[in-house]
Amino acid sequence: MKIYSAAQTRAWDAFTMDREPITSFELMNRAVQVLSDWFIHTYPSRIRPVLILCGTGNNGGDGVALARHLCWEDYDAKVVVCDFNGKHSEDFDRQMALLPSNGQVQIEIWHNAADFSPMPANVLVIDALFGSGLNRVLEGVWADLVMKINALPNEVLSIDLPSGLLADQHTPGHAVVHADRTFSFERPKKAFFFAENAERVGEWTVRSIGLSPAYEKEADSKEHCLTLVEASSWVKPRAKFAHKGTFGHALLIAGSFGKMGAAVLCARACLRSGTGLLSVHSPRCGNLVLQTAVPEAMYSPDKRAKYWSAIPDLDAYAAIGIGPGIDRHPETILALQGLIQSCKSPVVLDADALNILSENPDWWVFIPKRVVLTPHVKEFERLFGVSTNDFQRHELQRAKAVEHQVTIVLKGAHTCIALPDGSCWFNTTGNAGMATGGSGDVLTGMITGLLAQGYAPEEAALLGVYLHGLAGDFAANRYGETGMIAGDLIKCIPEAWNKLKSRHEDLPETA
Repeated sequence: MKIYSAAQTRAWDAFTMDREPITSFELMNRAVQVLSDWFIHTYPSRIRPVLILCGTGNNGGDGVALARHLCWEDYDAKVVVCDFNGKHSEDFDRQMALLPSNGQVQIEIWHNAADFSPMPANVLVIDALFGSGLNRVLEGVWADLVMKINALPNEVLSIDLPSGLLADQHTPGHAVVHADRTFSFERPKKAFFFAENAERVGEWTVRSIGLSPAYEKEADSKEHCLTLVEASSWVKPRAKFAHKGTFGHALLIAGSFGKMGAAVLCARACLRSGTGLLSVHSPRCGNLVLQTAVPEAMYSPDKRAKYWSAIPDLDAYAAIGIGPGIDRHPETILALQGLIQSCKSPVVLDADALNILSENPDWWVFIPKRVVLTPHVKEFERLFGVSTNDFQRHELQRAKAVEHQVTIVLKGAHTCIALPDGSCWFNTTGNAGMATGGSGDVLTGMITGLLAQGYAPEEAALLGVYLHGLAGDFAANRYGETGMIAGDLIKCIPEAWNKLKSRHEDLPETA
């Protein structure tokens, strides 16, 4: 799913209005109908008072129109128009004229932030001050008003995006509404996917308002949202007469003394991801651990007892995953260098493999093209440098993927996968229960298993990340986020596969 900039979204509105045809006022009413339906489902109580803070532009028009809908549904809704500069959009004024004249909707006009007054804590505050059309940081009376809103104990719902938040770029300062929920139209905003905006956006929801699908064929975007539709379309069917050799032989180089758990998690996840055969190369201290904990895998012993030191014969392997728990012994560093220089199979680099690479930046000249790197934020910073904000880091991730022609999986709440062509995909599965030791080892095993089955590196990264998060969602449903451990993700990989495959079977042949 493409993620569009605020300017592209406005162009999409205009495109739809021209194609249907439909006026901007009619499109606003259609959008508010979608918002109203969601609101009634999410907030069914008619007893709770609702206060809608409206600017005088089109976002304010959405708020006024919502008040009209809520009035029809017997909600106790009040509109506060923040008319700080006397400038109104035409559609805002038309929505104001449609409010009931019998006083069913209370209307109050504020001309300055000083008009703001506290309200009972049970009032639901709806923020309809500014939408995605905002192109600069809020200042003056608007900033004062936002700070007053943020000081309230009340629940806040923002329409389109929190007022003061820039949709496509870093928003400095504090003049941004801190919403508990955000309801947005048609597509999520790029700003929703970054940790720096978590307290501003809260829990976000997006619903389609029926913008013309023809626009997507004409409007390109380097930003994408990874959803069930895309992930299920990449699933390869398994033929009736296939055998274990059909699905590839994966090699994992993982573990060291005291860190064999990383190798176990990685191996189990690799097998659950569908690889036909798996070998794990580890120091000799891992023999009993691996042969007992992962009997389905073959054990390849290193000559050293406690760390990896030598490159096994690589000819038999369709894909190689390196890094979980390997540590950074000098012999390990030399072995990793030699493997990278000689390997012809697709490779996943994670954990200590990434840390070693960060300490040897001259290695980039022989890093294989289309390798998959899976850093968390700190590993990414060690590799490529520290960024001042999430947006800057995002652009650095894209630039490095293009420069080195690799796939970079930057792990986080919305893991971002940057591809060699410069496109970036934000994942939509997963939860905070996955913030536990070993989750990254599971992902490395999954991507390696997919590579072994013949998935292209880009597909393996995208599908692996989506499956990993989906398994985490099943695990959270079963065990709860607080009590989850990395092994629970592995137990739920089959359920994640089943969901993807059932969706894949429902797709039309042209998908």
